[in-house]
Amino acid sequence: MEKLATDIWIFDGEAVTFFFLPFTTRMTVIKLANGDLWVHSPIHLSDALKSQIDQLGPVKYLIAPNHLHHLFLPQWIAAYPDAKTYGTSEVIKKRNDISFDASLNDDLDWQWQADISQELFTGSPFMEECVFFHNNSKTLIVTDLIENFSGDNFKAWQKWLAKGAGILAPNGKTPID
Repeated sequence: MEKLATDIWIFDGEAVTFFFLPFTTRMTVIKLANGDLWVHSPIHLSDALKSQIDQLGPVKYLIAPNHLHHLFLPQWIAAYPDAKTYGTSEVIKKRNDISFDASLNDDLDWQWQADISQELFTGSPFMEECVFFHNNSKTLIVTDLIENFSGDNFKAWQKWLAKGAGILAPNGKTPID
């Protein structure tokens, strides 16, 4: 757990394989002004992680910001059955085994909008992503819109592939797709 600023933390998770690359996972947690927790891109939920989260406050919102950040949602839904789950329309179509409360594509009065602004990023045939801005800390929260992997856990050929895709640090950026 790394505290970025008041009421915002990041948690690094295990790597998941995608297109032959071991992509590390990262989750962002924001404590809203009312004390509820907003969990963006949930990572694997271990007992130790659950203990840390529970010390921060009650989990109220689970956010799947695009169709690639859904793998661990069922664990979180089981652990926090009173939390509301939101995702983009793409992830909702992809995960018909999960009951989402609403689509991030919809223009709604979001319960977190006093603390967090959001914008749906569209235009790519491969990716639709909801990006967020934590107002108090002035932190932009993206997932796959901008990638900057160290490559420390990549093999030589994977580093070459990641560099070609434009996602290898220190020059990470929006991937070519």
